[in-house]
Amino acid sequence: MTTRAEWQQLAEDRILDAQAHLAPGIARWSAAYYLIGYAVECGLKSCVVYRVAAHPEIIYEDRKFSNDAWTHDIESLLVVANLKTARDADAAANVALFDNWQRVKDWNERSRYLQKTQIEAQVLFDAVTDPNDGVMQWIRLRW
Repeated sequence: MTTRAEWQQLAEDRILDAQAHLAPGIARWSAAYYLIGYAVECGLKSCVVYRVAAHPEIIYEDRKFSNDAWTHDIESLLVVANLKTARDADAAANVALFDNWQRVKDWNERSRYLQKTQIEAQVLFDAVTDPNDGVMQWIRLRW
């Protein structure tokens, strides 16, 4: 089983990997796009582990919980981590955070099969890594 700290490290590593793929001369935009979305997935899975550690009974109260935690879907992971209501409230109060979540919510694991442009990759990267209103900044406060 992957620990909470391991999920956190994976998230931070994928951010660095995506950044490297966006570097001038590298131009691996599709890889950067996939990796930055994967960072969000890993961050949310750390939040799921946090929830289970705080309330281990959840895995017995909801038969589908463990199965649902295996998803790659960002919006579904927010539900499993019990963070969707908080995200929605915070995004409603902060237009920049709302916009960043809008850019991130449609990422999924099938992104690894898609060709992405430099602009698409950079927009997603910026939405995730913005130091004030970025998706990962929001997740880090909860993991």
